[in-house]
Amino acid sequence: MIERITVHSFILVDHLELQFTEGFNVLSGETGAGKSILVGALQVLFGGRGGAELVRSGAEEAQVTGTFIVTTLAESWLAERGILPEDGAVLVRRSIRTGGRGSISIQNIPVTRADLAEFSGFLMDLHSQHEHQSLFIEKNHQRLLDRFAGLTEEVEDFTSLFSDISVLKQQLRDLESRNQDRVRETEMLQFAIEEIHTSRLVPGEEEAQISERETLIHFEKLLSHLQAFSQLSQGDELDLVAGLRQARHELSEAAAIDSVLLPDSARLDSLYYEFEDVYSSVASYAEQLVFDPERLEQIEERLSLIRRLEKKYGNGIPAVLSYAEDAQARLNVLENLDNDRTGLEDRIRKAEKELVEKAAILHQKRTDAAKILESEIVPILHELALPEARFEVPVEVKLTQSGRPAYSSTGTDMVQFLFSANSGESVKPLSQIASGGEISRVMLAVKSVLAESDDIPTLVFDEIDSGIGGRVAVAMASYMSDLSKMKQVICITHLATIAVRADNHTVVEKNAQNDRTAVSVRTVTGAEREEEIARMLAGDSSGAESREHAKALLEKHRGS
Repeated sequence: MIERITVHSFILVDHLELQFTEGFNVLSGETGAGKSILVGALQVLFGGRGGAELVRSGAEEAQVTGTFIVTTLAESWLAERGILPEDGAVLVRRSIRTGGRGSISIQNIPVTRADLAEFSGFLMDLHSQHEHQSLFIEKNHQRLLDRFAGLTEEVEDFTSLFSDISVLKQQLRDLESRNQDRVRETEMLQFAIEEIHTSRLVPGEEEAQISERETLIHFEKLLSHLQAFSQLSQGDELDLVAGLRQARHELSEAAAIDSVLLPDSARLDSLYYEFEDVYSSVASYAEQLVFDPERLEQIEERLSLIRRLEKKYGNGIPAVLSYAEDAQARLNVLENLDNDRTGLEDRIRKAEKELVEKAAILHQKRTDAAKILESEIVPILHELALPEARFEVPVEVKLTQSGRPAYSSTGTDMVQFLFSANSGESVKPLSQIASGGEISRVMLAVKSVLAESDDIPTLVFDEIDSGIGGRVAVAMASYMSDLSKMKQVICITHLATIAVRADNHTVVEKNAQNDRTAVSVRTVTGAEREEEIARMLAGDSSGAESREHAKALLEKHRGS
């Protein structure tokens, strides 16, 4: 909703502030008073083109500022750009300079003109010669029809299903694109697993193999040391075992005489038995010791295999075995990809079948709703002095080049609002309506029917009453009044029949002061409003009869 606009140095405006209220707002004034200038200011504020010719003579900059209560959709748009409303409202400011580019901001944050136009589309429709008319944007027609038919949730469900299918198809494409890589990876993993498993690696065997290899490599040296040990232990010249046995006997006898020697005797006993055990163990080892060159060759081959595997798959046998386990797990995943592919294809088939069914249901409901919408809009057009008008809402299935239905996120349908004002003329898109008066009346009719479906909160009508009067004007006033109970309506009018319905009435005036013309505005109530209505009725606000007529009309429609 528009709360106020401030205009400074704009065409014939020095400075003015225009207040708006909820409900029905009317701007009136003499022909040429400057009402179109205010419409131009609104157009500029909502993203229209702004050139240096709009700057008041003698000024360097024109500025239009507006305060707006924002809707949920507008809040979302602002949030995406980090713009925060204050108490649900935003300040939009646009300046136009004679010497260069102007500036545009929302809440003092710079935006582009395209941004401003997009943002304004959430807040206002300005019906004046193709300016800011959301109904001229054909992509909005299906959304409005869906809201009129109560299909919003069904369309959201369809969109969700369409999105799910897109994700599934992307997953399938990813699988197929990776298929060749998958074959290569599978072969590599299978080779690695087979190579590691065939080697029959055992944790710790590498150390054992190295130890055995050392023994075989230094066999002669080892044998030489063992032989020397044996000769020292039981040689002809020095028999250590026999010597220890004799020494043990002698010390034992001595200890029997003097118990002081008993600890030494016990220690010698232990030494004797320990040495005898060592000797026996070494002798047994020496008897089994055999040099086997074939075994050394086997060990060298085994160690070579182990080191080759470690170089390829990990540092140490545990790492190599872990690699084989991981490879097997990855191989299982790859081998299951075929199952995944089959599963994806099955899910896509089922989802697409459901999508086709839902699209057909949506198409039928849209077609039925379009007929109802047509039947409700056409009578209103006839009442608004367009007796031959036709309004059609064809719902056509979009087709691919091969002639099959083309699916989008909202179905297969293409919805378009078409209009013809005169008998014998074919219906055309709304954007091709040439007459400003026809445009405004079509928009009033459409908005009246779609008031609860269309989420744009403010409607501005200019030229809507061009060339009409009498019964048609009364009907137009009634429709706008009813519409204003659900939306903010701003109407620039010259008809008293319409103006008396207003909740807020502003008069636009043009004054000359110091040889300089300026446009100003004032809100009228009470006697001033009666005076303005009388002027609109008879062109003369001073006549008693016109004043009484104005007073009667205002009393009749007060609170209506």
